[in-house]
Amino acid sequence: MRKSRNANVLPKADESSMNDWHIASGYRFAGIHCGIRPDPQRKDLAVIVSDRPASAAGVYTQNRVCAAPVQVCRGRTPQAEARGIVICSGNANACTGAQGLADAQRMTALLAESLACAPEHVLVCSTGVIGRLLPMAALESGIPRAALACSDQPESLSDAAHAILTTDTRIKVSTRALELQGQTIRITGFAKGAAMIGPNLATMLGFVLTDACVLSADLQGILRSAVEQSFNCISVEGHTSTNDTVLLLANGQGPPLAGAERAQFAQAVNETCAELAKAIAADAEGANQLVIIDVEGCRSDEESRRIAKTIADSPLVKTAIYGADPNWGRFVSAAGYAGVPFEEADLSLWLGDLPLYRAGTPLPFDPATASGYLKRNREIHLRLRFTLGPGRCTFYTCDLTTEYVRLNADYTT
Repeated sequence: MRKSRNANVLPKADESSMNDWHIASGYRFAGIHCGIRPDPQRKDLAVIVSDRPASAAGVYTQNRVCAAPVQVCRGRTPQAEARGIVICSGNANACTGAQGLADAQRMTALLAESLACAPEHVLVCSTGVIGRLLPMAALESGIPRAALACSDQPESLSDAAHAILTTDTRIKVSTRALELQGQTIRITGFAKGAAMIGPNLATMLGFVLTDACVLSADLQGILRSAVEQSFNCISVEGHTSTNDTVLLLANGQGPPLAGAERAQFAQAVNETCAELAKAIAADAEGANQLVIIDVEGCRSDEESRRIAKTIADSPLVKTAIYGADPNWGRFVSAAGYAGVPFEEADLSLWLGDLPLYRAGTPLPFDPATASGYLKRNREIHLRLRFTLGPGRCTFYTCDLTTEYVRLNADYTT
């Protein structure tokens, strides 16, 4: 069983790992405690600053109940000039009416004052408990202090990555470096999320920063495609939240990427987002196991994703994995009600390397061996193969444990 999520001090990033991070040039970071959280050991305010104007793109929750910061960012992306992002944790600033919207706008104005830029060039995110007004006195003093603390060092990125966490047990950071236009382009991503995680984004925040030069309109398409293949392919309990946001900033100088180089860059963004999404599923609240669901052979990628999502969201599937019960009928029946037409003979199923069901017919297997696979492995692999076409999807979820129930039953009490 994993350690309690109520620990006051979250683990720091491994120093050797931090030294390997590719930090995009022209960005600075800070993460501080400003007073949103009662525990002074928990950072609760992060700032990202771009020293030069950046193109900005965003993808947001599809929940019709959306937080004030989401409303602000939707109105400001895509845009050709962004200078910073301010993020607070411990309070979602969701379902807070006109006051919440004014508070989110004030957060951007406070960072803009420190950067000597227009408030419209600052983006804002929040995460935490829904339905509570922000303690603005803490933010009025905290945001200028965080802006002054910004640096381009790995430790500052680590501080920012810690400051956005809620019930996560560890930070999620993913970086890339690639050669384009005769220079090294860097991509720096970090994210948070552990519960209220369901495709179409979730209570998760993601930030991807690059020193490539990409037009804002191109950046929006690149981000949307990356999100569809990554953050929209994870689920903890299928709950789409109010604050889901992924932002992508590009502050490079010179001619914008085009053609094959733009495609290479887009692939690197995809990989960064996929790594962050997998880390979120692996750190799900109360989870003991990461479950990787591969669906292939459907008519389209969307059909494959629909089946994978249905399996991932099934409490019966997730509890079977938690109990090491190789009750594979739950996996097959979930595929059957996903809304994708197929015949039983079209489907085969593997648990790890163990075939359980082939072309609509059950296969003999040793239940003790299958149960042992579920007990021994931190990563569980389900593979479903259809005979209908080229569509495929890899989807990430987790088991459903008694610890998850405890954490969410006691979240605000």
